[in-house]
Amino acid sequence: MEEGSEKYPFKVDALLKYGTDLTSLAIEGVLDPVIGRQVELDRLTQVLCKRRKNNACLLGDPGVGKTAIVEGLAMKIADGSAPEKLIGKKVFEIDLARLVAGTNYTGEFEKRLVKLIDEVVDSEGSVILFIDELHTLIGGGASSNSSLDAANILKPALARGDLNCIGATTLVEYRKYIEKDPALKRRFEPIQVLEPSPEQAIEILKGLQNKYETYHGVSYTESALIAAVDLSNRYLSDRLLPDKAIDLIDEAGARMQLCKTKTLSSATDYPVTEANIQQVISVWTGIPLEKVTTDESKRLLEMEIVLKRCLIGQDEAVSSVCRAIRRARVGLRDMSKPVASFLFTGPTGVGKTELVKILAEEYFGSKKALVRLDMSEYKEPHSVSRLFGSPPGYHGNKSGGQLTNAIINRPHTLVLLDEIEKAHKRVFDVLLQILNDGRLTDGRGRVADFKHAIIILTSNIGGRVKGDYDEVKKVVGVKLKEFFKPELLNRLDEIVVFRRLNKEHLSEIVDVMLADFYQMAEKKGIKVELCDGFKEKLVFEGYNSSYGARPLRRAITRLLEDNFAERILNGTVTEGQSVRVDVDSAGEVLIEVNETVTEKQSVREDLDSCGEVLTQVKL
Repeated sequence: MEEGSEKYPFKVDALLKYGTDLTSLAIEGVLDPVIGRQVELDRLTQVLCKRRKNNACLLGDPGVGKTAIVEGLAMKIADGSAPEKLIGKKVFEIDLARLVAGTNYTGEFEKRLVKLIDEVVDSEGSVILFIDELHTLIGGGASSNSSLDAANILKPALARGDLNCIGATTLVEYRKYIEKDPALKRRFEPIQVLEPSPEQAIEILKGLQNKYETYHGVSYTESALIAAVDLSNRYLSDRLLPDKAIDLIDEAGARMQLCKTKTLSSATDYPVTEANIQQVISVWTGIPLEKVTTDESKRLLEMEIVLKRCLIGQDEAVSSVCRAIRRARVGLRDMSKPVASFLFTGPTGVGKTELVKILAEEYFGSKKALVRLDMSEYKEPHSVSRLFGSPPGYHGNKSGGQLTNAIINRPHTLVLLDEIEKAHKRVFDVLLQILNDGRLTDGRGRVADFKHAIIILTSNIGGRVKGDYDEVKKVVGVKLKEFFKPELLNRLDEIVVFRRLNKEHLSEIVDVMLADFYQMAEKKGIKVELCDGFKEKLVFEGYNSSYGARPLRRAITRLLEDNFAERILNGTVTEGQSVRVDVDSAGEVLIEVNETVTEKQSVREDLDSCGEVLTQVKL
């Protein structure tokens, strides 16, 4: 572009070659509108209007909208609403990669940068430079035997006020690079850019709505925009507003391309609703769609019924857990802490771990949402760091921790710390941090957010105490206070003491356990009927008040599964047969096999009137 043209009354060869004119893009209407950043824009214009050191550095976490603020400045200049000193100026975004690319010999990069600076200085204040990722100036373009990098070349012009420059970087990179160079740091006025509130994020989405509707050829409902902010804030805790909410509506609009047909032509034919946003969030997080779309109040009320049906004999424990979760979900808790935290204690084999598994499936929608850590693996002091990663300088520092990695990858999770009494005492200090602040920093500096997680500890402390349930609870409470620190017990939402199981409980549990066997037999094409007499024998053989329901599982394996496996292998029981299991007068198990006879059978058998043969096998 020649000097003296109408668009640029100054030389802009290097500026156009290595940068982008944001002001021209604003005039053409290419840039997205900037909503709700008036405070940051006012602060930025104040710094740019200074006589010296009129350079600003926008500091903020990724995704909060630092670049958008500079685009907002370009639009204010374009429409004439900027201060008088800024009217007529051009905002150029400089790409350092373009400056470095293709440099073949020493000094070529410096030559390009000096030419660019000269054009800015010759414009007599008509150009504002914007450098995204400002920290890349440090060391940028410097050769191996020279300290003359981009930052050092820019420093004199920045100090004199010969050029206006806006930088943008994250707080981490600012501390790591810019603060270590005091001469560069003092030339840039830091401006904090914070994450917008959910209300501000909704207004930002409304401002961008028209752009995305035009691009995707769809229409967004207001409920979809609100859901994008609400669901992203709830389930995507590792990212920040408004970036994550904008990505949600963008992908929801892109998803509508899959269902577009020639018969539907207008944008109103493709409304993006709250359900579409929920589908996208379901794909991103792995939370089953029905668990997001189901009315949560109804699901929370029904959850207690489901848990009591699946877990026999522990109604008090189930009610305590459901009450705590309901309190948390209606907002009657500190939202920065985990959804709920429990300590399950009591005899072995009474359903502590089983309740955790059922709760993971009912509340989080999948058993895969369960992170189970066996505390017997964390007995030694050095093993505790495996939870959150080794500190710098130690082996495994870059791999993160077993607990923190699981939460960072899937924040919507149930964490089970099994047999917590076996863990080293340092584990309890980690738990205090999680229960109190709802967050934990791993060895790599990443923050694991537990505010969408449920924390459950299990223990067998007091498991051998016998007697009335109320008396047992008192004794167990005393034993827990002797073992755990009071500050840990005080931070738990509920301490749940499980009951011992009696024969009546096992009579109901046996049906729950046999449901899995029925399903496995059905997959093999075998219909199984278990008589009441056989179930009573299972309860008799499997009852032990000290060991809970685990002996019942072994009795099912020994009396039913082992014998079925043997009969399937020797061909006595095959696909398509109906099997009835009972006991005789002596208490021995009988298996009656009813099989349909085919013409291909080579063995002569006596047929009954229904065309079936009855084979009795005495075990």
